[in-house]
Amino acid sequence: MNIATRINSSLDVRDQFPAIENWHYLDSAATAQKPQAVIDAITTAYARDYATVHRGIYQRSSDMTAAYEAARAGVAGLIGGKTEEIIFTRGATEAINLVARVLPKEGRKRVLLSALEHHSNIVPWQLAGYAVDVCPLTADGRIDLDAAAELVSDQHRVVAYAHVSNALGSILDAKRAAEIAHSKGALLLLDGCQAVPRIPVDVAAIGCDYYAFSGHKLYGPTGIGCLWGRAELLDAMPPWHGGGAMIENVTFERTTYAPPPQRFEAGTPHIVGAIGLHAAVQWVEQLSLDAIHAHECALVVECRAALAAIPGVTLYGPEDSAGIVSFNVDGVHAHDVATILDDAGVAVRAGHHCAQPLMAVLGVDATARASFAAHSDSSDIAALVGGIEQVKRIFRPESK
Repeated sequence: MNIATRINSSLDVRDQFPAIENWHYLDSAATAQKPQAVIDAITTAYARDYATVHRGIYQRSSDMTAAYEAARAGVAGLIGGKTEEIIFTRGATEAINLVARVLPKEGRKRVLLSALEHHSNIVPWQLAGYAVDVCPLTADGRIDLDAAAELVSDQHRVVAYAHVSNALGSILDAKRAAEIAHSKGALLLLDGCQAVPRIPVDVAAIGCDYYAFSGHKLYGPTGIGCLWGRAELLDAMPPWHGGGAMIENVTFERTTYAPPPQRFEAGTPHIVGAIGLHAAVQWVEQLSLDAIHAHECALVVECRAALAAIPGVTLYGPEDSAGIVSFNVDGVHAHDVATILDDAGVAVRAGHHCAQPLMAVLGVDATARASFAAHSDSSDIAALVGGIEQVKRIFRPESK
């Protein structure tokens, strides 16, 4: 099974990923492999085009600055925001920490999260001094927005949810979540790490206030990510870090700061990271997120059916998850499952997936997780099923 849309009519999507030859990579929710187009963009930026940005008068610096700012515009276009609302960060973790630390609380000291959040959308709020309230989940592992409507109050400064769960793949009704948050004057921040590589995102249509995501899950490089925020909110926020590039004027007595987004990008940025991210955005847009989403949904249906047919396998999360299937094999720890699958040439994630509170809700300490990408196909599922059958032969010989 392959996406019908091709970047190049003579080149299949899977063939564009040199690192996965003869390997069944099912850990894209942790980090995505890189297509050749992204690798080439990074190599060219370092080998031929490299110079600093926003500082040099010489032509190459001007060209690199233009490429860096084109990356910002490309990201804005991908998610339906404005260029001046895109802040480059080291990743979604830093983006969420930025908001948690510098957003004025305005007397509201509570944040409403959900039971399925990644630790990066829990710990920053605790460190910033917010009292945390937790929205429960529905029986099939979605954020219970009916419960959220009852829980949110005028004491909540922020409501912060995963747009797509990294452990279950469940998709949030983000527009309704925004309406619920705004009904009590709270702001909505969305963790888009799993959403942006998998589904079309339009922050304006959603009506959220902040949106954070990382580049490495979007087929781009590590060390680069983005925070989108509504312009008027960013304007009201003080700087996050101090240093070069985020200033207007510096004296020993007083410093004035640049407007957003520069205000939040102190120091020399990850220049080539931004260019690599832009290449990833362009690659995804050429395929189309509609096509990627349809492809991954079909793989989820196929995978869940195949795993459900194996006695002793427990599945978690909704049937219509976005590219992610979490499971356990009865009597076998997820780490052992993953180790044997690795011997079979299949890479899955095993553990708590940086979502320990969710594991407590599920009543387990870990799950195994298969996560798909644009390059995934039915051969990956067949290898996964074969590996699980080997797990059962080793740990439960009576099931032969």
